[in-house]
Amino acid sequence: MTSSSSTSPQSAPLRLGIAGLGTVGAGVIRLLATNADLVTARAGRPLKVTAVSARDRTRDRGVDLSGMRWYDNAPDLVADPDVDVVVELIGGAEGTARAVVEAALAAGKPVVTANKALLAIHGPALARLSAEKSAPLLFEAAVAGGIPAIKMVREGLAADRLLRIGGILNGTCNYILTVMRETGKDFGTVLADAQQLGYAEADPSTDIDGLDAAHKLTILAGLAFGQPVAFESLHVEGIRRIGALDLTFARTLGYRIKLLGMARMSEAGLEARVTPCLVPENAPIAQVDGVFNAVVAEGAFAGRLMIEGRGAGAGPTASAVAADLIDVARGHTIPVWGVQATDTPPLQANPVSAGTGAFYLRLLVEDRPGVIADITAVLRDCGVSLRSMLQHTPEQNDADPYVPLVLVTHQTSEAAMQEAVTRIDGLDVVTDTPVMIRIETD
Repeated sequence: MTSSSSTSPQSAPLRLGIAGLGTVGAGVIRLLATNADLVTARAGRPLKVTAVSARDRTRDRGVDLSGMRWYDNAPDLVADPDVDVVVELIGGAEGTARAVVEAALAAGKPVVTANKALLAIHGPALARLSAEKSAPLLFEAAVAGGIPAIKMVREGLAADRLLRIGGILNGTCNYILTVMRETGKDFGTVLADAQQLGYAEADPSTDIDGLDAAHKLTILAGLAFGQPVAFESLHVEGIRRIGALDLTFARTLGYRIKLLGMARMSEAGLEARVTPCLVPENAPIAQVDGVFNAVVAEGAFAGRLMIEGRGAGAGPTASAVAADLIDVARGHTIPVWGVQATDTPPLQANPVSAGTGAFYLRLLVEDRPGVIADITAVLRDCGVSLRSMLQHTPEQNDADPYVPLVLVTHQTSEAAMQEAVTRIDGLDVVTDTPVMIRIETD
């Protein structure tokens, strides 16, 4: 092909339509403007935002929107002939976000999204639509912000058989647990502080109840095992019931408490859960504090890998979105789950009761003789063996009628442990609901 004075197809701008102009949407526009030369060099062509959509036209987002067509109705942006790629940054598993992504894929247009909930819940259907229409669907920003977790699993480890995947997948929970450990403040106080600092939403339930981490784990597990995972089959717990006392006891025992999302594949099937865990304080993941995330993968050949960084925010997330856009511009795309989409039903995680592990159990019990014997009798009857026991803390008032008691078990079945906790909770000598936390030893 001979050159001409007109712009060649290879150097023609890749025209972007951005649906959603919140913190991340504005961050993407700012990054593309600030790093225009770098992005063009790496993409092989300019990336140009030609259309945008958001609910409020009057809001000052701190970026230049001149020259961009505005759509009040986000799905209308998809049909714009001057939009080559649709960037969905609205969020949410249903409503407008879902309509935009489905319309774009159906029209054969590539989609770049940061929408973890949409992918976790509707990923299988979107993957099939992406394959049918040969419309790439990229979502690096949906898991752990600027950490290249998707690329590590789907591309960097593509030739390996992964045995497990997961990590610290929610910065809000990690921040709260870190501050509780460092200051001794209770959960409610630290949550309120996190909300004031902007680390937690006004309604923090999606974060602190583990749903955000579960969305991300569903995506990571689908990539790791080459097949979508049924979100509703995951066992999900949050951190509401973790007290400052638990962090104190954990430190005494040589552990730190982290909210972990972990998925493992074995001959017995898929184990996938989001739960608070005790991890040895010298483990690499125990050192990941504050709002940082960490993703751990273990392959049969590669061994164990861990990457960490900021898991949210305008800058990290915009960087991940832009990386996907560069891939689209270069024509570098692969199937959603790393393998061709099929009609195979999503993987179902095994019931959590089918698992095994060691456990930390914290009780508040009457301070009188015979109490420990009553509790250990229940554990014995349920086939649970004790490894160690702790009573009181340095701050314990000897005049209190109830005292904390912590029991650490050997490896046991989770079903046996659940039965034991139910029976112990029914004892007259126990007040308040027992707190059971899994211990991750490897």
